[in-house]
Amino acid sequence: MDLQQMRYVITVAETMSFTRAAERCHVVQSALSHQVARLEKELGARLFERTSRRVRLTPAGEAFLPAARQALEAAERARAEVAAATGEIRGRLTLGAIPTVTAVDLPALLRDYRLRCPQVRISLRAGSSERLVGQVREGLLDAAFLGVQPGFRTHGVHERDLARGRHVAVLAPDHPLAAAPALDLARLAGQPFVDFADGSAARAQSDQAFAAAGVRREVAFEVSGVELMARMVRHGLGIALLPAVFAAALPGLCTVPVTDGPLRVERLIWSRATPSPAAAAFLQLLDVAGPPESAAAGTPRPHPHEAAPGGTIR
Repeated sequence: MDLQQMRYVITVAETMSFTRAAERCHVVQSALSHQVARLEKELGARLFERTSRRVRLTPAGEAFLPAARQALEAAERARAEVAAATGEIRGRLTLGAIPTVTAVDLPALLRDYRLRCPQVRISLRAGSSERLVGQVREGLLDAAFLGVQPGFRTHGVHERDLARGRHVAVLAPDHPLAAAPALDLARLAGQPFVDFADGSAARAQSDQAFAAAGVRREVAFEVSGVELMARMVRHGLGIALLPAVFAAALPGLCTVPVTDGPLRVERLIWSRATPSPAAAAFLQLLDVAGPPESAAAGTPRPHPHEAAPGGTIR
């Protein structure tokens, strides 16, 4: 077997179509199908079940796929290491971030990285903090930016706190509380809330703050994204608690400080495996050097991209 055959199998598995896989790989479908069939013959097992309507992995294909991905990653890593030895950073950098990251100016950071390492292919995936931790731990991401409550445990990865701050109340301009100079959770408790899904790290910070204040609230609407949350608040369906820096940029909404509001920590995590040359260059750009600091121990290290006090992310 060869790497190209593995690449074809992975692409078919991702697209669930020989036609779309051939288009993505820029080859004719007959050539791609022939190479997959040759590989299946060599392995002595069919990797895909093919019908006129669909393509899906067989149990043998499910078993083959992770090893094929590892083989391609190892080959790419070998090429990157050779390039690094000659003074050129190449390869792939795969990052994750929660959608509303503010502790770093992510577009500016990626621009600076690309200027330093123009030969590196950059991928960025958005997701929840919990999911991003798992992807870094499994080696699917080189590093990720999280937004979590204090004390959130990120097992199996290196970590460093970047910024922290309290949330503000986000309300429609005509809400009766919108003109208040400041609020507390007891005064907000009687309002309907728009928040993230129960059990998520994004929701836990607010739930814990209300529990610590000894008051209960009603979450009338659960949403998966901040854009929908802002629209629902704008239409007067409820209020929300969001980080100050991010909330201030939402158009058509008012923000009010909350004296005992949730505390948010933004955290950088990265793999415990030896970083690739591309990942090492990114961590150097973030001034991550030496032993990583525990998120639970000590003061967060100052950082050139750190958010202003009171500004973190959800």
